[in-house]
Amino acid sequence: MTAHNAHAQNMTVAGLNIHPLKSGRAIPVQAVSVGLDGFAGDRRFMVTGPDGRFITQRELQALAQVEAHLLDGTVRLAMNGRELVPAFDAGRRLPVTVWDSAVDAALADEAANATLSDWLGREVRLVHMDGQASRQVGEKWAGNPVPVGFADGFPVLITTTGSLADLNRTLVEKGQEPVDMDRFRTNVLIEHDGAWDEDLWEAVEIGGIVFDLVKPCARCIMTTQDQVTGERIGGNPIQGLAEKRMSADRNVAGVLFGWNAVPRSEGELRLGDAVSVLRVRTGRWPMKVRG
Repeated sequence: MTAHNAHAQNMTVAGLNIHPLKSGRAIPVQAVSVGLDGFAGDRRFMVTGPDGRFITQRELQALAQVEAHLLDGTVRLAMNGRELVPAFDAGRRLPVTVWDSAVDAALADEAANATLSDWLGREVRLVHMDGQASRQVGEKWAGNPVPVGFADGFPVLITTTGSLADLNRTLVEKGQEPVDMDRFRTNVLIEHDGAWDEDLWEAVEIGGIVFDLVKPCARCIMTTQDQVTGERIGGNPIQGLAEKRMSADRNVAGVLFGWNAVPRSEGELRLGDAVSVLRVRTGRWPMKVRG
């Protein structure tokens, strides 16, 4: 497909999601404020071990059952009919790590941490990226350090309906069940029929905001987990993606789905917003061909 064809269609925003608690349930929204550090309220809270190291569904599947709704300065957590509203004090801090990043985060009150530990069956802490906390990532990919919350790597994740449809065709051919986009924990879902065209998009404009697509997203075992129960059931996207989405570039190893993006201005996105491609790449990301 030529670069021109990669953006010839009328594309629109089909879904917007925030994940207030890293690895907690996605919250679909109709509209969202976008800052240079991503969507307002996205991945601003996180569960860690007592040592401050981040915990995700990769090791604690029950996090998929935790729903988080933003409140002023805190969050309301719900799990299996129970609710918890932690208190955060700017003076109560915990040094935490997300991959290679160190963050000075606000720490929830002891009672809240004890309750959450009880819910999850292991000792945990809940932390908040408040106004005092900051984190910068991705200079290698974005050209300059980018502010971000507790997301794995970049402020925004962009995916398309066409690529999910193609993956699901592969899964069905393998005798597996199709999967929903919630497996991929996207922020912006673009309605677009072409499969994997996003590999060619270097920058898109949505709602007057320019997003640079800086790095393809390597996928992990979390995509094999039901995003309501946390169980590893249904279709296995990793096996489906391995057919034609296995990266041949060692800078990003593994199977790829979606693109990490960096907002270059601030504004608001709404469902139904038009999406236009501003710049295209000269070639696609290299993939391994399976024999």
